[in-house]
Amino acid sequence: MAEKPLVYLILGAAGSGRREVLVDLIDGALEPGDRAAVLLAASEAPSEFDAKLPGLARWNWTGETIEAIRPADATHVFLIAEGRSNPVDQLEVAKPWIEAQGAELGRVLCVVNCQLVERHPPVRAWFDACVHFTDVVLLNRREGVPNKWLSDFQAHFKAQFMPCLFEFVKAGCVKNPALVLEPQARRMSHAFDEEMDWVFTNAEGDEIEEDEETEGDEEVEAAPEEDPFFARLNGGRRVKEIPDIAKYLDA
Repeated sequence: MAEKPLVYLILGAAGSGRREVLVDLIDGALEPGDRAAVLLAASEAPSEFDAKLPGLARWNWTGETIEAIRPADATHVFLIAEGRSNPVDQLEVAKPWIEAQGAELGRVLCVVNCQLVERHPPVRAWFDACVHFTDVVLLNRREGVPNKWLSDFQAHFKAQFMPCLFEFVKAGCVKNPALVLEPQARRMSHAFDEEMDWVFTNAEGDEIEEDEETEGDEEVEAAPEEDPFFARLNGGRRVKEIPDIAKYLDA
């Protein structure tokens, strides 16, 4: 058992079946003595699977912080993100919340509604952001979706050398729940790493190697590496903007 409680972040669009899948993962992967608790975004509509989720409570956020308290006896906490909002904004405030709770990140999971993405191609850009932070991508709602589309969807990410796992969901279940919840990082992002990489820049603002020689007493600045999806322009807008998922959910 981990010394610190593990927090799992569950991404995905509203209506993708995240709670159904989570019931399977908790039932199939946790061991005797493990105690699970589920924190569900307050904006999410009720589901028939809510009654099957242990320790279910709602969480809120202001856009700047997550407002939720980790149940004191929970060894595994599953935080289901808002499925109609920007996942990057939520992930950005998730790390300080996890640290404040005395916990550590287990994994980031993303449940994909394949029917939604196949029907609305621009939505893939929303999932580009999700997958960047994700350890395991769970392909759900595949009924009626061509096999070629499923292959192309996975190939899109594998061509970018994304290290995350891709697993199929069938009738709300995955083949190996324990594999999905294994707390081993397989995400592209380093935003949740305990030891951040550092970026070194010279007086002109050019990025240099840590041991690169500079002229005379030229000042070198060091700063933690910023995740590309967290980066903002001077006006506050994200450098990498993603679609508003809500307008496609309502289409």
